[in-house]
Amino acid sequence: MIRIEHLSKSFNGQVVLDDINLEIGKGELLAVLGESGTGKSVLLKHMTGLLKPDRGQIEVDGKAITQLSEKELLKVRKNIGYLFQEAALYDFMNVFENVAFPLREHTQYDQHTVEQKVKDILAMVDLKGVEQKYPSELSGGMRKRVGLARAIILGSKILFCDAPTSGLDPIRSRDISDLIRDISKKLNCTTVITSHDIGNAFRIADRLALIRGGKIIASGTRAQLQASSDAFVKEFIG
Repeated sequence: MIRIEHLSKSFNGQVVLDDINLEIGKGELLAVLGESGTGKSVLLKHMTGLLKPDRGQIEVDGKAITQLSEKELLKVRKNIGYLFQEAALYDFMNVFENVAFPLREHTQYDQHTVEQKVKDILAMVDLKGVEQKYPSELSGGMRKRVGLARAIILGSKILFCDAPTSGLDPIRSRDISDLIRDISKKLNCTTVITSHDIGNAFRIADRLALIRGGKIIASGTRAQLQASSDAFVKEFIG
């Protein structure tokens, strides 16, 4: 579903990603781990075509997105849902309007269909009766759920979640992690999350990749990472 080959990226002479090679299978949930500032979010932005690599190739669902025009990229992005680190809701829109926004931008559904789809997707993320509330009236965990609902309302084949537990307490972190896993499996979408939340990443991911110094220094299942003899891997995962 997603293939990354020899991906490198620098900003102002500072190497952020250095010869990244990674494959993510259809329906797989991959957690990209690493310390703050190691390029996890930069890697996600390359997968959506928001950033262009200095070198390397990225294929998404068989399409080499590094070679696509912006118009062609827009078609690919319709199959990608993106949960931003801070949810990135529109403050001037209520919950209903935020979640309905992709439907109104990319479909020709009538108002009744839009209302039903928003209602159904909010139920899927365990939110009911909040349609008229504004982001400022929601808790951090609720804003993440609304952001997740908006990310998946078009039936995305691919879901990217940038630090979904950031800023949440341990209970809410566990809840949003479990919800992402459950939705990923229910929709059978290929899911990539970035995180430094080791416990939740280990609990929900099919496979994990650890970035350090712009390179993937370890990848595999939880058991494989725990069996690593690399000193940094052992220290990072505790």
